[in-house]
Amino acid sequence: MTIATKLPPRAWLIVGLLWLIGCLNYLDRIMITTMRGSIVEAIPMTEAKFGLLTAAFLWTYGLLSPFAGFLADRYSRSRVIVISLFCWSVVTWLTGKASTFEELLMTRILMGITEACYIPAALALITDYHRGDTRSKAEGLHMSGIMVGAGLGGLGGLIADRYGWEHSFTIFGLVGIGYSLVVALLLRDAPRERSRDDIQTAEGALPKISLWPAFVSLFRHRSFILALGYWGLLGLAGWAIMGWMPTYLNEHFKLSQGVAGLSSTGYLQAAALCGVIVGGAWADRWFRTNSNGRIYVPLIGLCCAAPGVLLASNSNLLPVAILGLVIYGFARAFTDSNMMPILCQVTDPRYRATGYGVLNLCGTMVGGVTIYFGGALRDAQIDVSLIFGFAAVSLLGSAALLWGIKKQAASHDSRSRKNIGPGGRAEN
Repeated sequence: MTIATKLPPRAWLIVGLLWLIGCLNYLDRIMITTMRGSIVEAIPMTEAKFGLLTAAFLWTYGLLSPFAGFLADRYSRSRVIVISLFCWSVVTWLTGKASTFEELLMTRILMGITEACYIPAALALITDYHRGDTRSKAEGLHMSGIMVGAGLGGLGGLIADRYGWEHSFTIFGLVGIGYSLVVALLLRDAPRERSRDDIQTAEGALPKISLWPAFVSLFRHRSFILALGYWGLLGLAGWAIMGWMPTYLNEHFKLSQGVAGLSSTGYLQAAALCGVIVGGAWADRWFRTNSNGRIYVPLIGLCCAAPGVLLASNSNLLPVAILGLVIYGFARAFTDSNMMPILCQVTDPRYRATGYGVLNLCGTMVGGVTIYFGGALRDAQIDVSLIFGFAAVSLLGSAALLWGIKKQAASHDSRSRKNIGPGGRAEN
């Protein structure tokens, strides 16, 4: 039985502030893909070069994520977030000033550098404020903002069609710069306290954060290595479905490119938006009576998501295929609202943001490799539905690794409780 923890002041205000930042984070990074025609018309380039604009962002973002997470552990999380928002908003504004491919490419690399600092710091800050049975719900609400931002990326294309592609970047860049000034006044780090699900040091104090000891601490725990594999397999499945489901619907059901794209992303994202909120609330409720509740909920979700993928990729009826996508999107989203809370249960609390940064690196790299090999399979004339079979197996593999994490979490929880006194501090 877990003990409810009183929330610090501003706990939900912080989630609200970060919700809009997360929305801008994904909107700014994705909208370039929605205005391809306008950009290529203004700055002629090959398809490969246009693809390189997104690839350069992903590679930079992924490689820097662990170090960006370390900054959030070592220094003020709120300041890292504010500086990140301000800098990527300036880069967004500068993107609208680019007149050559080389300048566009440089802004995408800079976007990867500046945006890499946000997600690890934001998720860690939310866990600092939400230490008890509101943690997964808070993380889920924040993730819903990210999903809304991804969905609103199309606004860039609409503005580009009417006013020119430069205006999209100028408008949202200025919005981000202005909001960063507001956030600088309201966003604060949480008071330094501990909850019963956090791992404590023997002395009850948190030593100074250093980079190499952070990596050593993370990889010393078998639970973190399992979490790395778990997140990697999730990335494989997610990118495979995101990258190739539009092609599958287009070819299998003879849909137009636009209808296939809308069907594959619209229904999925709407279901996922509901899933992160439901999954977070359900996990918190279960956590009140069982400390493994935040592991059981995504475990159940994965076991439902895998059949959803198979249903979507093996049906000859479009409504049934859409139903499978909805099941997958809703159930798979349980993992998004519970990954950081799970990480909090199995790693040193000093290195939460660094740990999530390492997971981000793994997921991004696996995603890039998955997209590439999916194309290789297509070139080899292999049916695209086979890709989704691999995705379903990956989801079940993730569930198996999550079960292994559960055992490690139980062990950590047992040791932590032996060292926590009535006041919530570690005892010698």
